[in-house]
Amino acid sequence: MQKQTKISIALAVVVTLVLAAMLLFLPGRGGDGPTAVTTAEEESVLVREDSHVLGEPAAEGGVTVVEFLDFECEACGAAYPFVEQLRKEYAGRVTFVARYFPLPGHFNAERAARSVESAARQGKFEEMYQKMYDTQSSWGEGSEPLDDLFRSYAEELGLDMAQYDADYDSAEVAARVKKDMDDGIELGVQGTPTFFVDGEPVELRSGDDLVRAVEDALAE
Repeated sequence: MQKQTKISIALAVVVTLVLAAMLLFLPGRGGDGPTAVTTAEEESVLVREDSHVLGEPAAEGGVTVVEFLDFECEACGAAYPFVEQLRKEYAGRVTFVARYFPLPGHFNAERAARSVESAARQGKFEEMYQKMYDTQSSWGEGSEPLDDLFRSYAEELGLDMAQYDADYDSAEVAARVKKDMDDGIELGVQGTPTFFVDGEPVELRSGDDLVRAVEDALAE
């Protein structure tokens, strides 16, 4: 099977899950979906100075893809390997930015985001980000708090556990997660995953939409 065909099939599955997730977990804030980012002020809302970049940023003049995500969201879990594939294929040309958007219908989503942010404060953002998605099928959709499970992930990553515990329970980390959510709401994000390519929201209506948006941005 050709590479482009594999990408299309993978993203088609993601699109279906995204639409289902949005119907189930819309925050109820109204609007017609994500709005385009057109001013310098809005761009600072989309990518903050402390926003987390996956891997290395693109060279100057590269394209930026921003994903608002929820670690407990099944559609985000389905998008995860696809995003990892795109990161490899567009290395050096595209910067991938991950932003927290835990949905209220997911019991442990905000806890997972705080765990990832706590790991980030010890330089382990990407490792914990990957851990959450690699294990999502074993803990997602539960109704019991999983603080201890997420703490065990931090131990596996070799984090300073005293610092992790302090960060995980801190108002500062909770505020950091909330800031991403507030920015997403301001941008019109209503479900996860929601992607922006160079400030423009991507409507995932077909399997090629995200790839096409990236290719178009690279061609400009």
